[in-house]
Amino acid sequence: MANRARRKPSRSLRTILIVWFLLFSVVPLAFVTGYSVFKYEKAIDHELSQRLAGNGREVSVILTDFKTTLQQRRDRYLADPGLVYHLSTGDGTALRSLATTWIRSDLATSLTFFTRTGRMITSVFKDERGEVRDFNPAAGSALYLSKQNIEKLKNVKEYSFAEHAPNQKLSLITFTKVVGKSGRVVGYLEQLIDLDKNFLEKLQERMKLELIFLKAGGQVTVGTHPDFALYKKEFFQEKLDKTSPEFFELHLRGEPYGFIFYPLQWGNTDFFIAMGASKGEAIAVLKNVNYAFYTVVGAIILLLIITILFTSNAVLKPLNDLLEAIQNMQQSDQPVEIPIKSETEIGLLAESFNLMSRNVSKARTDLKAKINELEKANQELRETQSRLVHSSKMVSLGQLVAGVAHELNNPIGFIYSNMSHLSDYAGRLIKLAEAAERNPQSVGKLIQEYDLEYIKKDLPKLISSCEDGARRTRDIVLGLRNFSRLEEAKLKEIDLHEALDNTLNLLAGELKNRVQIHRQYGSLPLVSCFASQINQVFMNILSNAAQAIETNGNIWIATKTFTSSGGKPMVQVSIQDSGKGMTAQIIEKIFDPFFSTKGVGQGTGLGLSISYGIVQNHGGDIQVKSQVGIGTEFIVTIPVKADPPKNLDFFS
Repeated sequence: MANRARRKPSRSLRTILIVWFLLFSVVPLAFVTGYSVFKYEKAIDHELSQRLAGNGREVSVILTDFKTTLQQRRDRYLADPGLVYHLSTGDGTALRSLATTWIRSDLATSLTFFTRTGRMITSVFKDERGEVRDFNPAAGSALYLSKQNIEKLKNVKEYSFAEHAPNQKLSLITFTKVVGKSGRVVGYLEQLIDLDKNFLEKLQERMKLELIFLKAGGQVTVGTHPDFALYKKEFFQEKLDKTSPEFFELHLRGEPYGFIFYPLQWGNTDFFIAMGASKGEAIAVLKNVNYAFYTVVGAIILLLIITILFTSNAVLKPLNDLLEAIQNMQQSDQPVEIPIKSETEIGLLAESFNLMSRNVSKARTDLKAKINELEKANQELRETQSRLVHSSKMVSLGQLVAGVAHELNNPIGFIYSNMSHLSDYAGRLIKLAEAAERNPQSVGKLIQEYDLEYIKKDLPKLISSCEDGARRTRDIVLGLRNFSRLEEAKLKEIDLHEALDNTLNLLAGELKNRVQIHRQYGSLPLVSCFASQINQVFMNILSNAAQAIETNGNIWIATKTFTSSGGKPMVQVSIQDSGKGMTAQIIEKIFDPFFSTKGVGQGTGLGLSISYGIVQNHGGDIQVKSQVGIGTEFIVTIPVKADPPKNLDFFS
């Protein structure tokens, strides 16, 4: 026999090992690396956000200092009696002189004076170069403080608010009432600080940040970078609404910045300052960290792959040798051994394989001898089984013939006993007829002598009795023929009720005057089956039921149709007796071949086993229910349309 080609595995164990090694080592490492980088970047953003928040608090402190300084300066101005006097007289020249002196050392950008009616008298301010200048309304074009501002100062000493000027300037304004000694308002003082680009640039130089003043609605007022004016207010409004804690990224001329919004307040006006720090250095550091991380991961992956390759070679080479030896062992009757090159578990595996190979070779030799012995034993068992089946059939046939003979003996004996009387009556009638022909005068005497009146009465009874006996004999023979149906060797549709009645007729001798039959027949269709085999099943069950009833008793036979779980129409026949019943141990064995509860010589133990095989080969089933002292019930179910039995030889 030619050696078969070595089989190759459909999947490579080396590939599986590499995949699993990478999955359980590289993937967690990559996850940890990626997560660490992500957290590091988040930490950078958080640190930057905290730093910017600190700068925002610093700006808030600056505004608070501005407020405090303005209040201190204002209180000093109000304490000057010349201010009250010049305001009450409306002397603009004197007020300009005072204000010019004050503003040179004041934080305020401008000082403006109004009469008690709100008309502006004069204003002194610092221009962009820091030089002090003044402004006086022209004659005939007076300027007035708005009624809203006057109304707001009605019940308070001062009123502050911020004004976003269109010329990129944020003005911090404080209005104060000037009251004379009598408590009467003599005028108003306006202190103003302009926060313009110069102010932001000074902050930028100190804080190293990009700064923007924005309205509460997100519109840019002034910023340190010219690109800020190009953004629509909706852009910053969206950031104000969605960011928390107001941290977002913004690219200025290609350089990334991290920004936060910090809320500020001046009097009754809320506004924001946006502060941004460059992320260039942080990103460069982050790139170096990423490079270091990924370099380490790459080196580890390379080291793992090299380790896996060496490990898989060290493990798989002995396994491949073992696999080749196993395949060679399947093709050879001789032991196949592999060299032991290691003292590890792999060497122990090779040693165990060599021992197994020797044992398998020996077992094969023993198995072949056992197979030959089993084939001979199987042949003998088949012959013995055939003889036992034939013997069982002969026993059943003997029992059936004995019962039929007993049944036939009664009507035949009855007919035979009646024949002597019929012969006597016929002789008398013949003699009477001959006498009437020869000597009519002697007929009267012979009528008296032969008792013609009695013959006339008894003869019809004898004839009727003989007819009954002959009819009974004919029914028994017909039932026997219908039961056997030896001429039918193929499936045929039969009436199960007729089959049951024929079987009961054949068992009438055993049942008569002892067992009462109760029929509860349902409406059954014709059933496709082997009639003689089904009759044999009914004969075995009914015969056992009759034998289980030791004295007098009852047998109930019920039939019905139902549909199986698979949707197949089925017929059920229930045969229940009031006999002695069976234990659970006996029920487990009653369908076993050669098991019998009868005495020696009274049964072969094959009747129910054969019956079970018949029903199974028809696609049905037999169930048994029994209680000791109450009785036994056999439930036979077979399909209405059965397939041909699979093992007909067993029942032939």
